[in-house]
Amino acid sequence: MIPFHVLADQAWQYELIEELKKSLPFTLSEDGLPVEVKHQGIGIQVTKKDNVRQITVGDKNQLARAWYLMLRNESLNEYDIKEQCSFGDLGVMLDCSRNAVMKLPTLLEYIRQLAIFGYHSLQLYTEDTIRIEEEPYFGYMRGAYTKEEIKKVDAYCAKFGIELVPCVQTLAHINQITRYERYQDIIDVNDIFLVGNEKTYQLIERIISTASECFTSRRINIGMDEAHMLGLGKYLDQNGYQNRFTIMVEHLKRVQEILHRYGFTAMMWSDMFFRLLANGEYYSLKEEQLKSDLLQHVPKDIELVYWDYYSRDYHHYEQNLVTHFRISDRIGFAAGAWKWTGFAPENSFSQVAGKEAMKACVEKGVNTFLVTCWGDNGAEASALSVLPTLFYYAELAYQYESLVDKEFTKEKDYSEYFKVATGISFAEFMLLDSPNEVFAETTYTHSNACKFLLYNDVLIGTFDSIVKSETRIAYEDKKNQLAAVAKAGTRYSYLFQTLSSLCSLLEEKADLGVEIKNAYDKKDFDRLREIAESKIPEVLKRLDQFIRDFRYQWHKENKSFGFEIQLIRLGGLKERLYYAKEQILLWTEGDIERIDELEEERLPFAYFEQEDGSRLNYNLWNVIVSPAVMG
Repeated sequence: MIPFHVLADQAWQYELIEELKKSLPFTLSEDGLPVEVKHQGIGIQVTKKDNVRQITVGDKNQLARAWYLMLRNESLNEYDIKEQCSFGDLGVMLDCSRNAVMKLPTLLEYIRQLAIFGYHSLQLYTEDTIRIEEEPYFGYMRGAYTKEEIKKVDAYCAKFGIELVPCVQTLAHINQITRYERYQDIIDVNDIFLVGNEKTYQLIERIISTASECFTSRRINIGMDEAHMLGLGKYLDQNGYQNRFTIMVEHLKRVQEILHRYGFTAMMWSDMFFRLLANGEYYSLKEEQLKSDLLQHVPKDIELVYWDYYSRDYHHYEQNLVTHFRISDRIGFAAGAWKWTGFAPENSFSQVAGKEAMKACVEKGVNTFLVTCWGDNGAEASALSVLPTLFYYAELAYQYESLVDKEFTKEKDYSEYFKVATGISFAEFMLLDSPNEVFAETTYTHSNACKFLLYNDVLIGTFDSIVKSETRIAYEDKKNQLAAVAKAGTRYSYLFQTLSSLCSLLEEKADLGVEIKNAYDKKDFDRLREIAESKIPEVLKRLDQFIRDFRYQWHKENKSFGFEIQLIRLGGLKERLYYAKEQILLWTEGDIERIDELEEERLPFAYFEQEDGSRLNYNLWNVIVSPAVMG
């Protein structure tokens, strides 16, 4: 590693660069190559001429990226790099509420990585995963962060000039606390707060008070998305039917009163203002609906965040931004780093969709660009698995004019730039997508195959009609590619080991149900015995290896809480495999007359209209495993 000697004018610059040694390949020494660091002007400028290096940054949160720019260009004899982010706030939102609550050491590493890429802010999405005094069941057995933990994270973010922003829920998505009797009075229906109940605002104030104490930022994301049944449960029983837009606005006013007492300015997801006017739709508000007098009541001092992770069409984003700006002039945008549909990420799809979104945001002058990293249905995928997408968004934001019309991540230079930050090239890191790429070459078309094929029951076979003859070969190839990266021994090798084990399992398991059904229909007893005595035991062996690797990954990154759900699911899969083996052997020996599940005529997959694995993204474990009632 190259040694450098820092010549800085402020103490924080030395401290920040010292922290970067934990993630970037360099050392510091008195006789190292001199680097002059200045805090002045606007934006980033990094120069090298006649072996003299100089870094100039306008803001504290630019120094880590500036140092990274210097390192990744060190092989050049000279350079003069100037950058200015296209957004006033380039941020990331990390979901800490879907079972994976990141351990502090991993979270601090994550923050360093964000700083290196050039992000300005980090939002921790905590529905109930932050401890609140006087609310012992809030976050109970969920791995909730303590006040002390949040304060440590906040202080660490401050080292890099990153703003740690609380991201909470003040209307819906509070489902985990609905199980407790003490909260029954404040639930309208499903996971929605009962608007107008004073106990509701007592809890909301405790949430906001805790955020005020733990976070130095005076910005807060108050959520309020997807409250589809607002006013239609207990509220309806108590008040009769009321205009639901009015209910929303009245509730928001009460929440704002609390926010003002603690000096917060707020942002919130924008969808409910649209859904309540457009029969539940978010992305298709019509002209006559835009003229509604109700829109005049949308607060002007709250930033509305338009979230959209799905489209690859620039005009779709552009039109929706235009609509948003007709409602308010304070509009932010939230894109997605798809890590919420199973064990493997969808970086390719994230980048293709995100590029079009960013183009529209730059064109329309959006100030806040937020990258969401949700963890739906159990947060199986590592938060670090989407580092390629976080890198992609940052590079595009800082070098928009020069990169917007290029597929720059396919260029060798950028692949190696990523390696400087992570120890693994961009092209290699993108292999983490590959467990989902068995029906198409990339996930541009959006599939989470590795999850629905893993949990596809071998006797019921809901997804068997999607399995292709080449699926086994595809998983064998991906297993080997991922294993090769895992053997390199970098700090992220374990991610590749986990998914290599998953591909190894799916190599044997993906078409197992198809084989069983074919042999059963043909009454091929020899083949069925071979499956029961050889193939199923091999699948079980590989399943055990995957569980071991996945367990290591989870506990390296996250608190233990939430992993019980993964063990229950994978343990259920294991028991079904044992059961299938026993049933097959009993039938081949004539001890049972039939295997009920295999007697049923197979129907093509029909949970969605199209039977196309390359476009199928089906994420609900309880629906994947069986058509039977679960809970």
